[in-house]
Amino acid sequence: MLELRAITAGYDRNAPVIRDVSLSVAPGEAVGLLGPSGCGKSTLARVAALLHRPRAGSLVVDGTPVRRWRHRAPREQRTAFGVVFQQARLSADPRLALSDLIAEPLRATGRREDVTDRVAELTAAVGLTTDLLSRRPHEVSDGQLQRACLARALVLRPRWLVCDEMTAMLDASTTAALVRVVEDYRAATGAGLLAVGHDRVLLDRWCDRTAEWGTLTRS
Repeated sequence: MLELRAITAGYDRNAPVIRDVSLSVAPGEAVGLLGPSGCGKSTLARVAALLHRPRAGSLVVDGTPVRRWRHRAPREQRTAFGVVFQQARLSADPRLALSDLIAEPLRATGRREDVTDRVAELTAAVGLTTDLLSRRPHEVSDGQLQRACLARALVLRPRWLVCDEMTAMLDASTTAALVRVVEDYRAATGAGLLAVGHDRVLLDRWCDRTAEWGTLTRS
């Protein structure tokens, strides 16, 4: 279970973006988080993925309370998450070829022996052709780069996926393709999903249930 309890968080101590928000995702469940731009959805998603420490409240992952965040979190908790951000170009190192972008988490966790096989497997899964792997982010389209970013998110076989408006910058065909990749992965592994967005139709079709932002906040 992924449980966010009474979370208050933000980047300004005197003006938190979110106050007293609670949300849970069961193992294997897909939960959509629906809300308008600027309401705090992405901040909550970053808290859920251990990327932003809240000012109040708690996060419990698979029954274990989270005590540390970002690189200070235990590896077991850090690697339980795969995250795909809305803006692929801001989340990708422009110096890396796509093959290295996908392999980056493996190398960072000392799993270099898995790089060749895992990159090849995920390249096919996300619909990238092998000729694109030697290119850098500025040499590929937004859709191709987001495919690589999704492969990077899956490379450590996470138990939890956080997709923060993953398809907001993409056309309909690429959106459908990436959602299918996520669902195939979930079907194979039982991973839970938190999908953030403002497209109700997409979230309702994609997820088991959709939580509206206004129902999560008490202040």
